[in-house]
Formats: sequence, C-alpha cells, structure tokens
Amino acid sequence: MKYIIFSFMVSLAALTVLYASVPATEALKPVALMKPQTDGGKPLMQVLKDRSSSRSFSSAKLPPQVLSNLLWAAFGINRPDSGGRTAPSAKNLQEIDIYIAMEDGLYLYDARNYALIPVLAEDIRALTGLQSFVKDAPMNLVYIADLARLSGLSEEDKVLYSAADTGFISENVYLFCASEGLATVVRGSIDRKALAVAMKLRPDQKIILAQTVGYPKKP
Repeated sequence: MKYIIFSFMVSLAALTVLYASVPATEALKPVALMKPQTDGGKPLMQVLKDRSSSRSFSSAKLPPQVLSNLLWAAFGINRPDSGGRTAPSAKNLQEIDIYIAMEDGLYLYDARNYALIPVLAEDIRALTGLQSFVKDAPMNLVYIADLARLSGLSEEDKVLYSAADTGFISENVYLFCASEGLATVVRGSIDRKALAVAMKLRPDQKIILAQTVGYPKKP
C-alpha cells in the first residue's frame, strides 16, 4: 500500500513538472483573419475631418471582420506581387511589427498569412501603458521595431526610421477608426522595461509606441 501511494505521489509530481514546463502559448491557437474589405468606408476628406484621439473605451470586442480590416489598414499588404504595405517604411525594410494585447493573450500580426500568431497566453493589457483605461479597452496595439532588420544603418537612423515608420502606421489606424466609428489614441507613456520583459522581447526589439483601439464608451 505504501508503495502504491509513493508511486502515485511520484507520478503526480512528474505531471506537475511537465505541465509547468509547457509554454503558455500552447493555450492559444493561431487566429485566421478574414480577407480585408477594401470597398467601403467614408470619403477621405470626411475621415480627416473626423480624426481624433479618445481615452474613453467600451469593453466590447471588435468583430472579426473589423479586426481584420483594422490590421490590414494599419500595415497590411496592398500589393501582393511586391509585398508592398499600406504604410511606407524606410528603404522598404518593414521593421515594425504589430503586437495585439487582448484579454485572452498577446498576438503578433502576420500580414502575409492573414493571421494572428500567439505569443503569450496572458492578459498584459495593463502593462501596455500607464493610463488607467488601457487595462479595460478590448485591445492595445504595441509597435515594436525589430532593429535586426535595420543592420548597417547608424544608431541615429535606426531611431529616426523606426519612429517615423511607426507614425505612418498609427495614423493609418487613426483614419480607419475615424471611418468605422471606433475610438483610438496613440500613446508613449509606457513602462518599456516591464513591458519588454512581459513580452519576452530580444534586446534588438524596441518598443516604440502603443495604441488603444475600441468602441467609444457610451455616456
């Protein structure tokens, strides 16, 4: 009897170690995005007129099609033959990656395959900014510069290019949100060290900005 109990305890301990060693991302599955709808939206001049920043968000999630359209507008591929994107990048190096922090976890936008790649099965929305609203908004985009793609450039140019290229992407998000009646604000107030640790970034991956997106909170 003692041997049976001992064997059970050893097996239980082994299972505990096994499951503790399983990466958190295994709880997340890749998300197939829908093909973007490119034939709608408001006229450009109206969108420019309506563009604004908002810091009041509903917790309602974006429907799959809206999420797909948003990410494509931000930095999707609009010229499949050449891999050209909806936002320019210096020397076409496309060094900016978009990470999406949502309630169920952290994902990486894969523009070429219309997919969200699971990164972390943990809600880290509260770490994406110092403002109180970031933890309750349905999603926060985090713009990461992969400096390995800028090899050969001076440090000054790496900083300049990655900042400018992030600005182009974030403005695309602003214009899409104005067209779709969504609320958004781009943010620089971030504890970058804490967020980089949570995201398990490499030393040559740098957090540039974050941008919160969601439906406006109703009065």
